[in-house]
Amino acid sequence: MTLKEEYNQRIHSSMKRRAFLRSTSLGLGGIALSGLLTGFKVNPYLPKAKRVIFLHMAGAPSQLELFDYKPALQELDGKPCPDSLLKGKRFAFIQGVPDMLGPQFSFSRHGQTGTWVSELLPHFSKVVDDVCFLKAMHTDEFNHAPAQLFMHTGGPRLGRPAMGSWVTYGLGSLNQNLPGFVVLVSGESAPSGGKSLWGSGFLPSEYQGVELRSKGDPVLYVNNPEGVTRDLRKKTIDAINNINRQEYQEAGDPEILARIKQYELAFKMQMTVPEATDIDSEPEYIHKLYGTEPGKVSFANNCLLARRLAERDVRFIQLYHRGWDSHGSNEFESLHGGFLERVKEVDQAMSALVIDLKQRGLLEDTLVVWGGEFGRTPMQENRGGVSNKFKGRDHHGEAFTMWMTGAGIKTGMTYGETDEIGYAGVKDRIHIHDLQATILQQLGIDHEKLTYHFQGRDFRLTDVHGHVVKDIIT
Repeated sequence: MTLKEEYNQRIHSSMKRRAFLRSTSLGLGGIALSGLLTGFKVNPYLPKAKRVIFLHMAGAPSQLELFDYKPALQELDGKPCPDSLLKGKRFAFIQGVPDMLGPQFSFSRHGQTGTWVSELLPHFSKVVDDVCFLKAMHTDEFNHAPAQLFMHTGGPRLGRPAMGSWVTYGLGSLNQNLPGFVVLVSGESAPSGGKSLWGSGFLPSEYQGVELRSKGDPVLYVNNPEGVTRDLRKKTIDAINNINRQEYQEAGDPEILARIKQYELAFKMQMTVPEATDIDSEPEYIHKLYGTEPGKVSFANNCLLARRLAERDVRFIQLYHRGWDSHGSNEFESLHGGFLERVKEVDQAMSALVIDLKQRGLLEDTLVVWGGEFGRTPMQENRGGVSNKFKGRDHHGEAFTMWMTGAGIKTGMTYGETDEIGYAGVKDRIHIHDLQATILQQLGIDHEKLTYHFQGRDFRLTDVHGHVVKDIIT
């Protein structure tokens, strides 16, 4: 038995489902044959997405200042919060009876759909007809790290694989010379959930996300040290992998095989990553479209990088932009301070990404997702029972807004509705597991069949929950 055969047997024997999933990209004949060989019911839904770009606003932006227009909330501004909104509820910082907080910015209608959008989003207001708003999202978590983990791994605790890891595990990579799962980070600091947000968890480590940088070397140590030629590097990797193969023959640990593949990919990336991340080569009109500044760490640069990676068929591209936590405890965390800065940093770039993907024909098979880990309260935060010095809102998992576009998602529509003050969803609510199931569906994956046997049971991204939101799919 060859090394490759042993690799396939050990890594994938616990999951015949993966053969089923991979076959969805091979045509109807492959799908039917897979159904006969595995005994699983064939998923009749053909994939509409080849890749995903997930734009995560870490810290949770206020939907009430961006997308969820609530004029009734303005009428309650400064009045004590009704007991019905507090009784039996848990908040991160609110104590006692806070005051209600009206919208801090004006809204107006845009596009042929007449969608209400905040004055803070002049660029995004021009593409509202190209997206689908999800107005009644909700989550089980109300603190940042658990909520971010819940959004991206399906569970609030460390140890589960990221969504991008599940996708590349199930479908493989479209480009053998670049990672299948790439992560780009910008903003104040790293997301609260840390690198576990793109970790492979209990899946083989080759499926973890690879973080690329928009300043300096795109990957640490991607360039050879002075005096080390590419030929010498190749000989070094060959020697290391020969040792790894000998170790594998003795130990039989499939993780060693994953290590071999990672060394081989790293060698290929030395040639492909610098070219893929060279945004300097883009024409001037593209830089004006995105508002990019080559050489800086920025969300705009990362959006342009995301488009370049999508062109090169990277399967899952995850962007994190940190700094959205708007409690009002200081100027940086206020709706009139740091929040305004974050909106300016993303408005033009996220809109440009939609426009650019569409004009290149990439939006047809690229699924774009935007949102935070939860929403913000309609009440002013009163940490310690006293209203914060600056205007701000506490964490809120009952209702928040996300948007999606591309790859078979209906556009020019709003799905879901919150009550008159934006406190809770009252129509077409979507849970995090539902969102995850829908993303997998667009990739041609049945979320109930993508499983991995670990510690005595089968795990999946959506745990034992989740329903595909069929109403937003064409």
